[in-house]
Amino acid sequence: MRISTFDTTLRDGTQGEAVSFSVEDKLIISQKLDELGIDYIEGGWPGSNPKDKEFFARAKSELKLKHAKLTAFGSTHFAKNSVDSDANVRELLGAETPVISIFGKTWDFHVTRALGITLDENLKIIHDTVAYLKQHGREVVYDAEHFFDGYLHNPEYALKTLKAAQDAGANVLCLCDTNGGTVPSKLVEAVAEVRKQFDGIIGIHPHNDSDVAVANALAAVEAGCTHVQGCMNGYGERCGNANLSSIIANLELKLGHTTIGRDKLASLTSVARFIAELANLQIPYGQAYVGQSAFAHKGGVHVSAVMKDSATYEHVRPEWVGNRQRVLVSDLSGRSNILYRLKEKGLEDKLDENSRKIMLEKIKQMEFEGYELEAAEGTFELMVREALNPGKIFFDLVSFDVVTKMGRSGGSLTMATVSLQAADGLHTETSVGNGPVNALDNCLRQCLVGQYPAVANVKLTDYKVRVIDSKKGTAAKVRVLIEWTDHKRCWATVGVSENVIEASWKALVDAIRLELMRLADKNDAIEKAVEDYCWGV
Repeated sequence: MRISTFDTTLRDGTQGEAVSFSVEDKLIISQKLDELGIDYIEGGWPGSNPKDKEFFARAKSELKLKHAKLTAFGSTHFAKNSVDSDANVRELLGAETPVISIFGKTWDFHVTRALGITLDENLKIIHDTVAYLKQHGREVVYDAEHFFDGYLHNPEYALKTLKAAQDAGANVLCLCDTNGGTVPSKLVEAVAEVRKQFDGIIGIHPHNDSDVAVANALAAVEAGCTHVQGCMNGYGERCGNANLSSIIANLELKLGHTTIGRDKLASLTSVARFIAELANLQIPYGQAYVGQSAFAHKGGVHVSAVMKDSATYEHVRPEWVGNRQRVLVSDLSGRSNILYRLKEKGLEDKLDENSRKIMLEKIKQMEFEGYELEAAEGTFELMVREALNPGKIFFDLVSFDVVTKMGRSGGSLTMATVSLQAADGLHTETSVGNGPVNALDNCLRQCLVGQYPAVANVKLTDYKVRVIDSKKGTAAKVRVLIEWTDHKRCWATVGVSENVIEASWKALVDAIRLELMRLADKNDAIEKAVEDYCWGV
């Protein structure tokens, strides 16, 4: 069955804490959602704030949607106004979108307490607003706000509000679990009754306050809904809206329905992560289908089975949703994890069984000391390459010192000095930096760039510090994770110490050593320099 998808990331999603998009962001995201195959993109509420008003104004000339219908959102007209004089209704029409999503009160408690009007007056407001928008040629999605709470307390009236909207010509009757407090069994009962009494398109708009929004959306579809609303990555007010990326994948892969289509499904992960990047929010590692850990395997027994057949511990193929399988290396690893990662790097034939066993024991000891190799794939790769080339040494640290001076004005000055023994002799450099890590980084590169010019291409992209044993307070051991790129690939390295500068130095040096190890496989000059140095030590 064809199920239409209605994305409200740019409207309901932005009501979530810490979620904010610029007008430019919203235009770019709209284009991405259109490319993904979303049917409706709810861009915002043009009558509520200047940003949304500007978005719809720019969308008229700048958005080139090939599939999706841009939708403006608003409420039924105020009780004190006639529909044709209501400012918000005029703003909705002024947005000039082909679709308007309008919400009205369904719960009698809201009608009498929030609006302070009679139940019959509310029915007329719903009818008149929908009819007015239809008269102006718009497709109308009627959102029955608090439908399930209203149905629970006064089912007869809740159904009357739907009839008022449908009689006025609403194209979609969307049932909203606005408080997010309905469980699937109760939701299905209500949807089944609506389906029994109403023809046409019935929609579902669940919130996640009970952590069952996706389950509610799927249950609603099985009970007869053919229109589903949600937000990418589950953004939204309070606990969020139903996660549309999970809904789409489940409808396509589990229930056999068509939403964006199987050919577009492979773009799901990239679009979800793209939106998260613009929102400046990390997707939870364990987010279904699109999260970094969605197809990650850590336990040795799991990995051994996955290597034989991925279906043993993967409910779908990760590539179907644009994700990838990952095997983590940690203190829970077995030799299968090591073998998998060696195969991933194209090195599976270069370490024998005994070498892999030794490496596994080393990894477990490092994790016991506080290292985390799950996220630090670069450090793991360096360990493998060093095991393959035990005599290959690019440089050794002789010493380093770092001094930070602070004045009364509050400003600081950091200076570092590093001495390294490299293939062509002793190098000592001093540099000023924006803090100790930057100063050490500058010195390290200055010492090596003459012998190894490629180190200039390695750039830091992220830096994280985690306290490991917090009970020790400021004397605690810390773990520093640094992410890098050489503009061709990305990797992360890790360092652990009671001294945050030493931990940072370890991660910094590992990144440079790894890049040189990689280049040594291709660059005869680097290989020769390493051979010369190894001979002399």
